[in-house]
Amino acid sequence: MKKYGFGVDVGGTTCKIGFFENSGNMLDKWEIKTNTENHGASILNDIVASLESKLADAGISKDEVEGVGIGVPGPVKNDSVVCECVNLGWGTFDVAETLSEKIGLPVKVGNDANVAALGEMWKGGGQGCQNGVMVTLGTGVGGGIILDGKLLNGTHGAGGELGHMVLNPKETAICGCGKRGCVEQYCSATGIVRMAKQELEASSDPSVLRDAEQLSCKDIFDAGRQGDQLALKVLDQYYAYMGEFLANVCAVVNPECVVIGGGVSKAGSVLLDGIKPYFMKYVFHAASDVTFALASLGNDAGAYGAFKLAMDAFGK
Repeated sequence: MKKYGFGVDVGGTTCKIGFFENSGNMLDKWEIKTNTENHGASILNDIVASLESKLADAGISKDEVEGVGIGVPGPVKNDSVVCECVNLGWGTFDVAETLSEKIGLPVKVGNDANVAALGEMWKGGGQGCQNGVMVTLGTGVGGGIILDGKLLNGTHGAGGELGHMVLNPKETAICGCGKRGCVEQYCSATGIVRMAKQELEASSDPSVLRDAEQLSCKDIFDAGRQGDQLALKVLDQYYAYMGEFLANVCAVVNPECVVIGGGVSKAGSVLLDGIKPYFMKYVFHAASDVTFALASLGNDAGAYGAFKLAMDAFGK
């Protein structure tokens, strides 16, 4: 009987790996370095070596392992083919087939943000939600959409790329994707810092933010908690952008929950409290019954979601 499985979250710096019982109980977790030299040629071999070492140490046969799920930083088609991962140096190739041949186990592949969303809906902040959206607010804005308990990947693996919805078509600055006015330019940690710098430059109002050596997202939220008026003005604009953005997403997806993760989510409940009034202002009434929650799995979300992806495909 097959009792175990692996979930692997491949990042540009490290691969986070989880070893699970089929029930979803995480037995162990660890990290290995992501070697991006030579266009990431050794990444899959390194993963295989690590998984096989874990099985050997635990005295577990591959016959007892259901399969391997893996999340990668790029679009994925058919739970298998990666359509270029710039951060890893990979071009387009069938990761599932290649890894399966190397390790002798069935493999499923998903986009890293999507599998993190799957993990949060399964065991994290959105636990129990069959229809949910996860938004990751970090340096950029990532997203994942779960419908009827399944990932929405889209035709070319770009489903859930919420950070590149257009929020302001009049924007003149260029997003990292090459377009203008993307959600990522306003709702990421980078975006809120950019808005604060613009406000500091345009205003002569006193603010503790003027004393910051290297202004950060945390500085802005901390200043807001202290009643700093300039920080509160920036945060209010930020909440308005977030409310409009999420209202648009919910009009399309009609989820039961929205889970917010990433560095910005460390602001805590004040973030959700700020977003909700603007969300209610903009959202279509039939899509307004939404629960907002903070992500709770942290760096483990990708491993949980990758494992779940594999179990949904191969589990009995």
